[in-house]
Amino acid sequence: MLEKIVSGITATGKLTLGNYIGSIKNMIKLQNDYEQYIFVADLHALTTYIDPKELIENKKNIFALYLACGLDPQKTTLFFQSDVPAHSELNWIITTITNMGELSKMTQFKDKSQNIVKQDNKTEIIPTGLFVYPALMIADIILYNPKAVPVGIDQKQHLELCQKIVKRMNTKYHLNFNEPKPIIPKIGNKIKSLVNPEQKMSKSDKNANASIYLLDDPEVAYKKIQRAVTDSENKIYISEEKPGVLNLLTIFASLKDISIEEAEKHFSNKTYKDLKEEVGEVVKQFLIEIQKKYQSYIQNIDEIAQAGAKKANKIASENLLIIQKAFGLK
Repeated sequence: MLEKIVSGITATGKLTLGNYIGSIKNMIKLQNDYEQYIFVADLHALTTYIDPKELIENKKNIFALYLACGLDPQKTTLFFQSDVPAHSELNWIITTITNMGELSKMTQFKDKSQNIVKQDNKTEIIPTGLFVYPALMIADIILYNPKAVPVGIDQKQHLELCQKIVKRMNTKYHLNFNEPKPIIPKIGNKIKSLVNPEQKMSKSDKNANASIYLLDDPEVAYKKIQRAVTDSENKIYISEEKPGVLNLLTIFASLKDISIEEAEKHFSNKTYKDLKEEVGEVVKQFLIEIQKKYQSYIQNIDEIAQAGAKKANKIASENLLIIQKAFGLK
């Protein structure tokens, strides 16, 4: 029997090249060796306000892009998070065994809550969901009892909290759930902004030039790469002191399925103009291929999503019942 893996992407904003390289690409590689449960995290999208029409569109787009990128519903169970009620039910139980100190230390909570305050100088209204959403993330994982979870480097802290809470639950309630280990891709675990390569490429970035979106016009994406921030040295080599160049090398290496060292060698004695043109062309061709497949899936996701939810509901309900009994709820 294959070991289980679970992961998901929040249905806010548009999927970026960073989402593909840092997350989806890894899921595709793992689907032959693991029993995967991959969902669109629509419940997580509610942590801050999102227009309902936008959420519906985002959900469908992400699901279709999962398929277009190469997730195979015959190998991977794909579903919408909200179609499996156990996620919401276990969320409350997990909330009761976490504490405010643990939740307040989450880096993403600090960053997002500060952004909310900056946008509204009159009030400091921080949604409760933004504070407690790590509990839902933990519930998402425990329901499938995986031994590992594919994550980007920025999600490692959340998984460490999950391990801590699982251990606490197991000890206090005499359970035996796995403390999942992270699977972090060696290349591209955190693709950076094209405008500010010190920051992560984000699907919610206000500056459209900062990110390559998977549904960008391929020519527009090519032009974004040509405008990407580098430095004044005009020499191509691997260095943390050259974040813009390193970011472009990482994108090239990931899409070409080569090592970062091989990418560096490929561009030795070439200029930044050469680098940007070649990376831009690779990105453009990738988007053309993905978007062609996306168009064939976008109108036909309902049956796949329903089948995935049915399978996910079965295992999630079984594990929820085990936990409910341990807590004295059943």
